[in-house]
Amino acid sequence: MWLYLKKNKFLYLMMLPVLLWYLIFMYIPMYGLVLAFQDYSFSGGYFGSEFIGLDNFRILLEDPNFRDAFSNTMVINFLRIIFGFPIPILFAILLNEVFHVKFKKFVQTITYLPHFISWIVLAGILNSILALDSGAINLVLTKLGFEQINFFLENEYFRPMLIITEIWKEIGWSAIIYLAAIAGINPTLYEAATIDGANRFQRIIYVTIPCIRNVIAIMLILQIGNILQMGFDQVYNLYNPVVFESSDIIDTYIVRNLTNATNLSIPAAAGLIKSLISFGLLIIANYLAKRMGNQGIY
Repeated sequence: MWLYLKKNKFLYLMMLPVLLWYLIFMYIPMYGLVLAFQDYSFSGGYFGSEFIGLDNFRILLEDPNFRDAFSNTMVINFLRIIFGFPIPILFAILLNEVFHVKFKKFVQTITYLPHFISWIVLAGILNSILALDSGAINLVLTKLGFEQINFFLENEYFRPMLIITEIWKEIGWSAIIYLAAIAGINPTLYEAATIDGANRFQRIIYVTIPCIRNVIAIMLILQIGNILQMGFDQVYNLYNPVVFESSDIIDTYIVRNLTNATNLSIPAAAGLIKSLISFGLLIIANYLAKRMGNQGIY
């Protein structure tokens, strides 16, 4: 073992910055979880604050605002998975079927560029496009004889707006990994399917999708495990008190409590609940994927 490590020492040295980053920014801050079990005070600090056990969690579970934020988080992100997860796969498969190389590169570039625009900038763009009186969408609706829609102040339209704008922003970027997986498929499989009389649709169904099945399973596992972590930037920059009923999520609840209160224990307890549930969902999703014959993440 030591001989192997000595032989590959430069490869392990290349890993050192990444390991240090995870140690400094991911593992050392985990000590702060002790706040969730304390009645934290700035004067007492970590070591001087009173230990109160699970009282903070009881307060959270009795808080209707937290329960609403939790349910909104689950609903919004499940909708993201149901509608948003398959679309990059379909887009990658369709883009792979395009034979015109320049057009293919143009479409791929145009679709993944929005990923690099921050939600702060996009919030301003969306406010202009979806504005009630002067926005392009409402002007088109008026011309077609429909009533104008206030996308930012009506709960029934706010969630669909979140889902659609998230799909638009991430479809090209999310498709990259599937395009890479498709590029790794052995061409002889397509040749054999063509010889057997399979048309393009049948080659997609019986060659492309089965060959990228493990990649799809891994990405789905990661997205399910991350279900309570997604969407903060988008929601925080787009929501307002009028649509709290349908848009307030756990992360925005935590930020609001951090800015409006001096007690850091409640937000810490909310963050711990979110992490534990995400961890549990990740384990369950990985187990189910393996049971169905797919490759898991471990």
